[in-house]
Amino acid sequence: MDAPTGPAELEDRWLLPYREMQVIHVRVSYQLTLLLDSGAHVDIGAEAMLSRGPLSAPGATMDRLVPARQEVAPALALFGATVLSSVAFKSGALRLVFDTGAHLNVKPDHRYEAWSAHGPGALLLVCRPGGDLAVRR
Repeated sequence: MDAPTGPAELEDRWLLPYREMQVIHVRVSYQLTLLLDSGAHVDIGAEAMLSRGPLSAPGATMDRLVPARQEVAPALALFGATVLSSVAFKSGALRLVFDTGAHLNVKPDHRYEAWSAHGPGALLLVCRPGGDLAVRR
């Protein structure tokens, strides 16, 4: 695994430095947390969609995750998966794509922080209520 270089800012999104990092722990509380092998972690507090297979293909599966009610069992399959792509859109949406064919998508919530990404290092991104992103590098 190459050393992470930090997030890259584009016009409409941030490319997060989680590419080729493996999910080594899945934690469930009032939120869903994916701990990566770099020590970085992603916390999901809002409803999310977990899909497997090409999104437009027949037979693709979609599971709704509701961390506040611990309805996240399909996300346990992310344990051991490697991140292929991690994008935080400036609209507040988060998309993680894994080598297993899984896609995790989180939309902003108008009342709560939908998700946050911590690390590596001092990196912190938070999707504030309504979708505004707070970024600290």
